[in-house]
Amino acid sequence: MTDVRRIIVGISGASGAVYGIRLLRALRDLPQVQAHLVVSDAGWRTLHHELGLDCSAVQALAHTAYDVNHVGAAIASGSFVAQGMVVAPCSMRTLAAVAHGLADTLLTRAADVTLKERRRLVLLTRESPLHLVHLRNMAAVTEMGAVVCPPMPAFYQRPSTLDDIVEHSVARVLDLLDLPGNLAPRWTGLPESS
Repeated sequence: MTDVRRIIVGISGASGAVYGIRLLRALRDLPQVQAHLVVSDAGWRTLHHELGLDCSAVQALAHTAYDVNHVGAAIASGSFVAQGMVVAPCSMRTLAAVAHGLADTLLTRAADVTLKERRRLVLLTRESPLHLVHLRNMAAVTEMGAVVCPPMPAFYQRPSTLDDIVEHSVARVLDLLDLPGNLAPRWTGLPESS
């Protein structure tokens, strides 16, 4: 079991469900990586609305899928060894729950456990514009060790499709989890001026 890397993937109700789906597909393609999925109730609604996906199609992308209300699931315990957790997308409600230790669902409990075990927690926060509470919650989770990683387009890559933009953000997440990935070209610098 030590050779297997387990990544917990949370999908909350913010717009941008495509980030969670693309991450699950990228993880599925990596050998020795297991994705453990938990989706909030609002996340299921967003997945259906934005991508037309039902529960079974999404759950099939993960090694194991958990019900968000099953707070006694394996991922709710620090003894479940995972390399890290990503919430993609991360709603402001989920961010607030994590920032204030409200482990009221399996998604927020798993995030809380990830922090307490000092494992990597990556939050792809989705909201704009931000008000002061959003910013304070981002500062709070950062102070606790999480990485706030809004999925921002990298225009220097000259994306030509929405997929290019999504792939770049997911490639950054794989980097943050110290996982191999080849989803987007890496910046090699500008040529020197002559």
